[in-house]
Amino acid sequence: IARKLSDAGFSVISGGGPGVMEAANRGAFHGKSAAVGLNIELPREQRGNAFQNVALYFKHFFARKYMFVKFACAYVVMPGGFGTLDELFEAMTLIQTGKIQDFPVIIFDKDYHKDLIEHIDRMKERKTISPDDLDLFLVTDDIQEAVALIRNSIDKFGLKHEMTPRRRRWLFEKNGNAAR
Repeated sequence: IARKLSDAGFSVISGGGPGVMEAANRGAFHGKSAAVGLNIELPREQRGNAFQNVALYFKHFFARKYMFVKFACAYVVMPGGFGTLDELFEAMTLIQTGKIQDFPVIIFDKDYHKDLIEHIDRMKERKTISPDDLDLFLVTDDIQEAVALIRNSIDKFGLKHEMTPRRRRWLFEKNGNAAR
């Protein structure tokens, strides 16, 4: 997915570490666009991967999370741990509350995230989130669908993300939901 996004003209930003982060950087690195790593200094566990055209280093998670959100035109969430979920819910909370411009949030790997999606549905049932909040993200296993959603969002509204209400309406209409 990172390679397809890179070839479509998108720089790919990951956490800069091993595993899925390295896979994302590797795909972008071998594509047409930049592979960016937002590395975090930890006493153990994280090491920067070798597939970063741009490698930035952070001491604090809050500054790193801010950079993810500031420069994102989309989030693609792959299977991960606490940090991944923290970044996912931070982005969705900021979009939900209008604190940042809306952008596509794609949760990839339906099987891995099945329990998480059931929990989000339970949150809706218990009215701790709005039914409309389920429209803040797409769950898919289809790389082409994910790339098309990101590309269409950018093509339609430009890279500045200045038209959030229209983007939100367009995304909702595209998915067959009523616009807010």
